[in-house]
Amino acid sequence: MTDPPAAGKAKFTGEQKAVVAILAFLQFTIILDFMIVSPLGAIVMPALRISPHEFGFAVSAYAFSAAVSGISAAGFADRFDRKKLLLFFYGGFILGTLLCALAPTYPALLAARIVTGIFGGVIGSIVIAIASDLFPLAMRGRVMGFVQTAFAAAQVIGLPAGIYFANTWSWHAPFYAIVAVAVPAAFVIATRLPRVDAHLTLRRDGSPWRHLANTLLDRRHTVAFAVTMILATGGFMLMPFGSAFIVNNVGLPVESLSTIYLVTGLFTVVTGPLVGMASDRIGKYRMFTLGTMLSIVMVAIWTHLGRASLGTVIAVNVVLFVGIFSRMVPSQALISAIPAPTHRGSFNAVGASLQQLAGGFASVAAGAIVAQQPGGPLQHFERVGYVVMATAVVSLVLMYFVDRAVRKQ
Repeated sequence: MTDPPAAGKAKFTGEQKAVVAILAFLQFTIILDFMIVSPLGAIVMPALRISPHEFGFAVSAYAFSAAVSGISAAGFADRFDRKKLLLFFYGGFILGTLLCALAPTYPALLAARIVTGIFGGVIGSIVIAIASDLFPLAMRGRVMGFVQTAFAAAQVIGLPAGIYFANTWSWHAPFYAIVAVAVPAAFVIATRLPRVDAHLTLRRDGSPWRHLANTLLDRRHTVAFAVTMILATGGFMLMPFGSAFIVNNVGLPVESLSTIYLVTGLFTVVTGPLVGMASDRIGKYRMFTLGTMLSIVMVAIWTHLGRASLGTVIAVNVVLFVGIFSRMVPSQALISAIPAPTHRGSFNAVGASLQQLAGGFASVAAGAIVAQQPGGPLQHFERVGYVVMATAVVSLVLMYFVDRAVRKQ
């Protein structure tokens, strides 16, 4: 299946390029704030005198507060100019991050992560709604491809810089750095991003609660929500155990992890835009199918990998992430076409919440499957791979119905 003949040929204007750059950098700051906490554990735990269990609560507090916030905001998400809504939540995100930087105790840090999650967890859904409003479906694959490079940029640039700041000064420093770049970004959003309010001229549901109910009960939305949750499952089951698997099963030293993640991130920065272009040219569902097939093969190889060289691990990891991005980018572009303009904000807010919840439960499920003796290799990791491959097949079937619904529209 392919997109319309004009797909992939339309060129970005100068203003559209500026919008894509703003949205991508915005995502970079949000993702970096979310990712930076886990690597700081070795510094934060002794500094605040907390246990790994308590630190785990600080990490998960963001995800759960983001999930609750997304559902709570869904009923109101389409009742305002999306630019103003973005500025409101981004301002709250900056405040939450500043509170993290200032937190002197564990309770203060936990509260700060909850505040950050309440605001930051909604921003990704607003970004997708803005991209859907400002760009036609024929260009949306490339837009999502560029925006998704924020994940790789945070891994390649943000995490090493954040860890360096923490080691050089204190664990507070990375949060101050995020605030330092987020404040100018907020100014650029306020001055350069156009108004996104065309949806306000269309007919809306009577009340926020009816709006939320209509979003949840729409059959097309339900299928798209199911795909979103299934897609989140794979990443959250595999990624938490990636470093432990490399060290304990594959036999590489801990020092090699930075090299693996750096090279993988650099390849991913390039892969995102290329996958976006391919999605617009050959069709989003077709690209998703190719990415799913590649991901299944690479997950099977990855979870059964024995003792291997650094070069082999890098090659497998890079191709695995190519497969992941070849699913992530076209799926987001295709799913963005499901909701009507009057329901895009609420649809994406609910989707983001369900994604967080599905990811949390997937991590718990993976932890229940995997076992490890002290200092020994991970056991049953291949079973996690089987589950991930099965969910990939299910997502392929569900995405077929999403694609068909988009074509009927």
